[in-house]
Amino acid sequence: MAVSQRLDLRQAQSLVMTPQLQQAIKLLELSNQDLAAYVEEELERNPLLERADDSEREAPSEAAVDDGNPDRMLDTKEFGDREQLPDAKDSPIDADYDNVYTGNSAGEGSADFGEPSGQANWRVGAGRGDFPDEDGDYQETLTRDLTLREHLEQQLGIEIADPTERLIGLQIIDLVDDAGYVQGDLDAMAERLGCSLELIVSVLKKIQQFDPVGVAARNLAECLALQLKERDRLDPAMQALLDNLELLAKHDRAQLMKVCGVDAEDLADMAAEIRSLNPRPGYAFDRTEVQAIQPDIMVYRMPDGSWQVELNSDNLPRLLVNQQYHARVNGKAQSKQDKDYLADRLSAANWLVKTLHQRATTILKVATEIVRQQEMFFLHGVKHLKPLIRRNIADEIGMHESTVSRVAANKFMATPRGLFELRYFFSAAIQAADGADSHSAEAVRSRIKELIDKEAAEAVLSDDQLVAVLKNDGVDIARRTVAKYRESLKIPSSVQRRREKSLRSA
Repeated sequence: MAVSQRLDLRQAQSLVMTPQLQQAIKLLELSNQDLAAYVEEELERNPLLERADDSEREAPSEAAVDDGNPDRMLDTKEFGDREQLPDAKDSPIDADYDNVYTGNSAGEGSADFGEPSGQANWRVGAGRGDFPDEDGDYQETLTRDLTLREHLEQQLGIEIADPTERLIGLQIIDLVDDAGYVQGDLDAMAERLGCSLELIVSVLKKIQQFDPVGVAARNLAECLALQLKERDRLDPAMQALLDNLELLAKHDRAQLMKVCGVDAEDLADMAAEIRSLNPRPGYAFDRTEVQAIQPDIMVYRMPDGSWQVELNSDNLPRLLVNQQYHARVNGKAQSKQDKDYLADRLSAANWLVKTLHQRATTILKVATEIVRQQEMFFLHGVKHLKPLIRRNIADEIGMHESTVSRVAANKFMATPRGLFELRYFFSAAIQAADGADSHSAEAVRSRIKELIDKEAAEAVLSDDQLVAVLKNDGVDIARRTVAKYRESLKIPSSVQRRREKSLRSA
């Protein structure tokens, strides 16, 4: 057989992960905080992007928005003011990648998303949070709370006058962790400072009298002892209880009564007082600001019984492409390099605005379908949460399952029943014992917690008994599954619960 060379031409379709496609996928799974940070970076990087501000810019007239010019790029506020979502044929994020993600050449910014199809209403309001007085010096209003270290150092300067003891005290304070415990070897400190261990322990005892009570303890028992001593409750029986905290953790009431030399009533009082103490006194100075969760979707019950699903306008970034600035600068650009740069920035700006709009509409489509399929949950609670997988949503709205998965990540929905992450509504199915509809795993977990919360001290339910009760309720579930769900709820075993209930009732 002769070997020869030849040139063939073949046609094939393939999906290429263009930079634009990668950007769209990245934006889709970002939380609203991460998205805001990303938008801030783009505003700094791209001179043609600016934040839409109704107070400084006249809102475009209706004629200007719908002037029929296909080359005009609407800003994200104008996108949001459209009353309805675009039709499914108008390029959802996971469909028609060639047209959606590579259709714009440099300098083009078409935002023709087609006519609305009436799938769901959504509204976007003006941004909030403008400062009332632009002339004020806001740095004067900034404050900072003392750290635990600074608080202890202030007391050290007041309570201890001897310079040597102050030096040792500073070294001890350096060893205090965020919870208020001394983490370090005092013997090694004595060797390093060239002083006796007795002197270091003496200074430590003085620091242990500082505020907060219980600070600078070397272990949990010492921390609790310092607080009990402050209350004048550290008697021999209580000290014996502190020396046997492992028995208290196991709820071994008989052994504790024997070790402490008290009856059941006194032991119950002592255990209650131990529970009232603070095992981490240093956390009182942990001033880390907690970030409140801002919902991405708002769900309301309408007077006619239907559900209104809206995007949270406060979380939607509002950007526009400054076409006038581009035209002015581009007219003055002389070199090819400058013109190429401006064309690249214009294309990137147009693309970002379009991608943010598609991200919003995709999130709204997924959320609307979730509300439709889980309506019984919104009406009657967690017991009526249906088994639901991402493929069910993807099939209904005509998107890929991976797109639904990205939308469900880091997105929260505010509902009449509380704030839920979108992932909460996706739950595995557990077969029904009587052949009826399957039960949601989350609903079964809720039922297990309800049964355990209602159990009496003399009738603690074992995992086998929980299985029997659930089967009577029509849930076909294995014992190991009940144990797994119970552990995921941080609920101890029946033996531990029985000991704890008997100790509290004593």
